[in-house]
Amino acid sequence: MASNPPRRKVLIIEDEPSIRNVLYVLLAGLGYDGDAACDTHQALSMIRQDQFDAVLLDLRSAQLPPEEMVCAITELRPSLLGRVLVITGEVSDPRTIEMLERYALPHVPRSRVIAELSRGIAQMDGLTSFVFTPR
Repeated sequence: MASNPPRRKVLIIEDEPSIRNVLYVLLAGLGYDGDAACDTHQALSMIRQDQFDAVLLDLRSAQLPPEEMVCAITELRPSLLGRVLVITGEVSDPRTIEMLERYALPHVPRSRVIAELSRGIAQMDGLTSFVFTPR
């Protein structure tokens, strides 16, 4: 009997329960295991204790500035470098706009989020960060 390859595990950092649940269900439908944290402190603790293949980060859930949060994640787990997918529904904050411009992170319209998330997760080995902006 051939053994199944291990399922990839994705950490969802999202403070809104309904969005967290949608992302969890979406990941499960794509064949990935999801785990969820509702804030920065819980997320960093989980990253210290467990291995994740990718992180979905809602910037509003992070108590740290976006750049510091991504930096903290990748300092704890260097394997997550380039595997942090940024989700934001608001792009009016000057720090967020600066980060988007500095790292040239594209926006993914809500109408394409399922396709883009599916594509990004499926190509995890060569994954680059992107930003999902609900409209």
